[in-house]
Amino acid sequence: MSETTHDAPVAVSASAAPDEGLTARELAEKHGLSVSGARPSLIEYVRQLWDRRHFILAFSRAKLTAQYSQAKLGQLWQVATPLLNAAVYFFIFGLLLEADRGMSREVYIPFLVTGVFVFTFTQSSVMAGVRAISGNLGLVRALHFPRASLPISFALQQLQQLLFSMIVLFAITITFGHYPDLSWLLIVPVLVLQFCFNTGLALIMARAGAKTPDLAQLMPFVMRTWMYASGVMFSIPIFLEDKPAWISNVLQWNPAAIYMDLMRFSLIDDYSSKYLPDHVWAAAGGWAVLFALGGFVYFWKAEERYGRG
Repeated sequence: MSETTHDAPVAVSASAAPDEGLTARELAEKHGLSVSGARPSLIEYVRQLWDRRHFILAFSRAKLTAQYSQAKLGQLWQVATPLLNAAVYFFIFGLLLEADRGMSREVYIPFLVTGVFVFTFTQSSVMAGVRAISGNLGLVRALHFPRASLPISFALQQLQQLLFSMIVLFAITITFGHYPDLSWLLIVPVLVLQFCFNTGLALIMARAGAKTPDLAQLMPFVMRTWMYASGVMFSIPIFLEDKPAWISNVLQWNPAAIYMDLMRFSLIDDYSSKYLPDHVWAAAGGWAVLFALGGFVYFWKAEERYGRG
């Protein structure tokens, strides 16, 4: 535009706006804005989880307390449920199908109960993980927190439930003549490794269940198949001794079988290392690290999508 002062024309140019020409992304970055609900870096995500460690623990305890709050026997069902399952499996597999071949009753009953308790730990963690996000959408949408808190909390809940059950497991083991010795100290690393494995698996299933809620209806069939293939009711090397060796090897190397057999080896005097696959501790550690780290990263990559849509 131009103005005329007296007789001399003077050109005056309007100054350009300071943000003119910037894209929306550049404009947001210039003024310190960030995407709402954006995924933090992996290190920052771990820090956020650590900051919420008290919430994770409190949430797991609350869920554990509320689980059987409507039942008259209350928390006794934490122990009664796996014991009843063990009794049913003993009747069908121990008495009718003679799956206890090669083992005396003093060995087979603690063997069976240990298998049921330990596999239930993994099974419950998986089933809770599937519903961790889809079953808590109100909480996910209402509050801002790292979503991995939920599946981790559910896995911790199942660990606490197993620890209650271990009291009964110890009593059964002692009743059948297997008394505490130094091998019982191995229970601690077994539980730590299995908890890491279960947590990673729960994180994987939480992401899958958040996207496909119907997965919760399918998983009971998957878990039942996994249970039958893991030697909960029978010793894999004994029961399959007349089958091709590769079948026994494949079944023994699956993580559920490894953690069960390590717990049996720790508790039962007559369940010796000959029933365990080679390098069993390395395998137990490898499964734990693979699923704990892999499951955590897999879950974190979809952090910004949970609770949307």
